[in-house]
Amino acid sequence: MIDIAGLNKFYGAFHVLHDIDLKVRQGERIVLCGPSGSGKSTLIRCINRLEIAEKGRILVDRTDLSQNTREAAQVRSQVGMVFQHFNLFPHMSVLDNCTLAPMTVRGLSRKKAEELARGFLAKVGIENQANKYPSQLSGGQQQRVAIARALCMEPKIMLFDEPTSALDPEMVSEVLDVMVKLAGSGMTMLCVTHEMGFARQVAERVLFLDGGRIVEDAPPEAFFGAPKSERAKAFLAQIVH
Repeated sequence: MIDIAGLNKFYGAFHVLHDIDLKVRQGERIVLCGPSGSGKSTLIRCINRLEIAEKGRILVDRTDLSQNTREAAQVRSQVGMVFQHFNLFPHMSVLDNCTLAPMTVRGLSRKKAEELARGFLAKVGIENQANKYPSQLSGGQQQRVAIARALCMEPKIMLFDEPTSALDPEMVSEVLDVMVKLAGSGMTMLCVTHEMGFARQVAERVLFLDGGRIVEDAPPEAFFGAPKSERAKAFLAQIVH
């Protein structure tokens, strides 16, 4: 489903990602963790060309996303993204936030887009908020709208970039509950998060990044039970209570 080979990314002289190789199967659920600045968010942003890598190859469904082609753009539309900050349009209702891309990118009629949006809003538990504006919602509700909005494109892959880190603690569980249900549906997921309980529950693989390199790639029971690198051991000692 995803095949990354020899990926290198720079910000000026700063080498952010070093020779990243990664294969992800359809339906696989992967959690990326590691210290701040380790390259986690940059890696998943490279997958859908929000960041452009200077070197390497990214294949999604055998289409090379490192090339700016029409075919690559079509595949990118099948890769959903949920950010740390919700990025909702403040001047648009929840429903309009969710119908915009299906109508403009996928060419759906308003009626079909609204049916789709209401279905996904129901799936994330906020169908009764469809006519409200983002400012009228809690942070947890806004992030659930962001997830529903991404799902309205009916993506094959979902990328999450620290989706709970901007939330108050009492709102974290409502977003994680939605993500757990999504994982149970068989969606291919890559998630950058410090929520290690979520990683234990949902992930099939945990990737630990440090210094722009994948230092560990293991099932959660192996990563949490017997991490191999000293850096991962130190990270887990700080973050797992």
